[in-house]
Amino acid sequence: MLDDTASNLRQYLNALRTDGFGGDIAEDEAARLVGATDNSIYHIAPQAILFPRDAADVAKAAALADRFGIALTARGGGTGTNGQSLNDGVVIDMSRHMTDILSLDTDAGTVTVEPGVVLDQLNAYLRPQGYFFAPTVSTSSRATVGGMFATDASGKGSRIYGRMSDHVLSADIILANGQSATVTTHATSDAELERSGKAIRRDLNTHAQEIAHRFPAMNRGLTGYNLDEARTGAGDLNYIKLLAGSEGTLALTTRLTLRITPIPKTRALTVLAYDDCVAALDHVPYLADAEPAAIEFLDDKILALAAASPMWSEVENVLGQVGEAGGFLFVEFTGDNEDEVLAGQDRLAHILEKNHIPLTAQVTTAAPAEMSALWEMRKRSVGLLAAVETSRIGLPFVEDAAVPPENLSAFVAEFGQLLDARGLTYGMFGHADVGCVHVRPMLNMRDPADRDQIRPISDAVSALCQKHGGLIWGEHGKGMRGEYVETYVGPDLYAVMRRIKAAFDPNNRLNPGKLATAADSDMTVMKLDAVPMRGARDAQIDETAHADFDRAIACNGNGACHNWAPSDPMCPSYKATRDKVQAPKGRASLFREWTRLRSTGEDAAPVEEALKDSLDTCLSCKSCTGQCPVRVDVPAMKSAFLHEYFKTRTRPARDHVLRHVERLSLALRKLPRLANLLAGNPLTRAVLNRGFGLVDIPRYSALSAEQAVQDAGGKLVSPNTRPSNWGERPVLLALDSFTGAFDTKVIGQSAALLGRLGFTVWAIPPVANGKARQVRGMMDAFQAQRDQTVALLSQFGADDLPLISLEPAVTDLLNKDYDLGAGQVLSLDRFLSNNLHALPRLPDDEAARFTLFTHCTEKTADPATPRRWQSVFRHFGLTLDIADTGCCGMAGLFGHEAEHRAMSGQLFDLSWREPLETAGLGALATGFSCRSQAGRFGDAEPAHPCSALLARLEP
Repeated sequence: MLDDTASNLRQYLNALRTDGFGGDIAEDEAARLVGATDNSIYHIAPQAILFPRDAADVAKAAALADRFGIALTARGGGTGTNGQSLNDGVVIDMSRHMTDILSLDTDAGTVTVEPGVVLDQLNAYLRPQGYFFAPTVSTSSRATVGGMFATDASGKGSRIYGRMSDHVLSADIILANGQSATVTTHATSDAELERSGKAIRRDLNTHAQEIAHRFPAMNRGLTGYNLDEARTGAGDLNYIKLLAGSEGTLALTTRLTLRITPIPKTRALTVLAYDDCVAALDHVPYLADAEPAAIEFLDDKILALAAASPMWSEVENVLGQVGEAGGFLFVEFTGDNEDEVLAGQDRLAHILEKNHIPLTAQVTTAAPAEMSALWEMRKRSVGLLAAVETSRIGLPFVEDAAVPPENLSAFVAEFGQLLDARGLTYGMFGHADVGCVHVRPMLNMRDPADRDQIRPISDAVSALCQKHGGLIWGEHGKGMRGEYVETYVGPDLYAVMRRIKAAFDPNNRLNPGKLATAADSDMTVMKLDAVPMRGARDAQIDETAHADFDRAIACNGNGACHNWAPSDPMCPSYKATRDKVQAPKGRASLFREWTRLRSTGEDAAPVEEALKDSLDTCLSCKSCTGQCPVRVDVPAMKSAFLHEYFKTRTRPARDHVLRHVERLSLALRKLPRLANLLAGNPLTRAVLNRGFGLVDIPRYSALSAEQAVQDAGGKLVSPNTRPSNWGERPVLLALDSFTGAFDTKVIGQSAALLGRLGFTVWAIPPVANGKARQVRGMMDAFQAQRDQTVALLSQFGADDLPLISLEPAVTDLLNKDYDLGAGQVLSLDRFLSNNLHALPRLPDDEAARFTLFTHCTEKTADPATPRRWQSVFRHFGLTLDIADTGCCGMAGLFGHEAEHRAMSGQLFDLSWREPLETAGLGALATGFSCRSQAGRFGDAEPAHPCSALLARLEP
């Protein structure tokens, strides 16, 4: 933090509060730990983090920082792969409060936004108007436009759409001294900055020939400060080009006016498969002549990792046709009408007919859902390469090198040889049409020998890029690699850059040590191997702790859990708070530090309490388990942590109730009237609320689960009453304690539906599953219950009957946490879908339309669930729409905890209330907790999908 003392920091923060700073100030250990990492290999803890609410707050922060000698580093989504927003001063994070879309002018084709607006948020806002914001980064669900401006981001389609700086018309900025200014592509509102601008312009004119010589003529020619584009044709200074890509070293951005682009009305995607990566990349210069909107590349490692992930069900229909291949190109054509796309495909076909490079397969799709899924898989390539459960994972330190496309194949071949010589494996993907292919070497950063490879590999790749006329950074910014800037631009232009830095920030207050330091200052830029690395800290974690919490340690900081979309299940607590400490990435950071401190014998108590506080808002919904590219399973680690935490502490009274609540409810369900009378009276509710912190306890069903099965024509079975003849087409329902006690109508409807379809229905009376014990970390008690339930269910394994579970959370629990042998426990939709060929098909009933609300656990653990329900409904002549929702906010236990009721309701309002109101009586929900939540906060409790199917089959 430069030479600032702790006293200066204290004075600075106190002055901020006194001066009316309206945002949040975080200086606690948890916030600093979470702010110490991004999506890079580095770890630099800031002294404090500011979350401004508006431009006035940013101005106060900068002016006081100048006064007290404090360094400020701007941060957006925290998705940088090279430590761009990491520094040891004070971080100013725009992503929590400065998230408003301020105005839209469709006549002018512009939108004005604050810097914390997320790209997907912006495009969701623009889509109904027929527009989108063209720079398409793979981290679009959490990348902020301010961060995109800081790195001059691009992404898919940049060959035709260009970079971020090509779409920014004006920017409101705060200078290092706290003064505000507006800059455009040719002017500034600040007189002093205008004077500096004239000097910069003269400097650029003086060095015009050197600039033309040094800067590569390529789409991704980024070197920081964009010297080659910083002058307009009229000779003015283009402040936008100067600031774009400067990584917060020149100014702090508070508002951006952006050019928006009409959405292409039609598109089609062709997947081309090749023997190997070199063959695929050899073909790119030929394919570019077809003028596609994008040519994206990925290798067989990415495809194999995708095939092993939950997302595969969404892309299998297309990628399942390409067979074995070593490299793949995704070639997309877009247009305002179908003829334009067909013309592009015809051009592609003519090129392919010439057989320049042999293909192993090709497949084309114009289905929007398939194309969306394919592009989503490509976007997740970054995370997939970190998901491998080995000691070495793909790392991004040289991953965005770019060369002219005609040199790409040779460059990648030599890149591969370089890594092969070091015995390293790697994965590849990227934007082939603009010469940017991301190569991620796989290293174990806990191993000092692997950490020592960062420098020689970086140096070798930088030299290789220069050899092929490119740059080591083609897309993801420079960050800690700023030391290479002088190598690329030469000493004269680097001196120009230092003079630009001095004109904007003479005292090196803004993101110091990055890109360039101010002329006449003694500060030097950071060295990429002299910065603290996460792996060195992780190496201090002992092997036992590493095994128990390996998924937290595997977190690479990609930030997928910071997903903006309310309709995305991941991560509910982050969506409600916008607090990164309360997201899987934040919790993983705290898990890492907790295990590290315990391993080294240091005082872990402060971090332990911070981790406990963070986990208290975790819903244990398991969305992170299915959606995190690295599979950071926070609920599982939360259970392990609480188990350890309460070994030396007294559990709250509520935990003792929850230890026995499932067995108690299974007993009380047999006396539903008495149970409801006891649970529903004001005195009991007051005791449960004030004494145990429990609210809104569900009512017991008047009809028992057993009677519901028998009334539907089914039969009961137990290990002691197993029949000698199971009947024709038998199925076995494993009834759970939730529907079995509180929602038995679903059991009756499911049994009746299966019976109508010609199955002989048997049911095991409701059994305990131990879910509450698991969530609260009572692992000994959970394991005892699991062993008991496994013993019960396993006795039916030899009969080889389809075993069906009706509750999504229990189905997931049985399949992932129970050892039931080879037989998978089936959800009702999976069983029906598997047997559609043997079920009668009914004519379409156009008047019967329903909307399905899926449980967030099944939505993330088994993304094919909604499509299976749709196929089943379609088979019976019904139309089923899928509601685009995230977590309902109940998540079982969480919604019944008094301290979480407000957040639970907030989450319901976030993505469930409006779609439920729109769906009306046609709303259907698969999860018991979801139906309960809708009844609690909504107008009515939706039915289970089986009720609509049963009604369709009734005469």
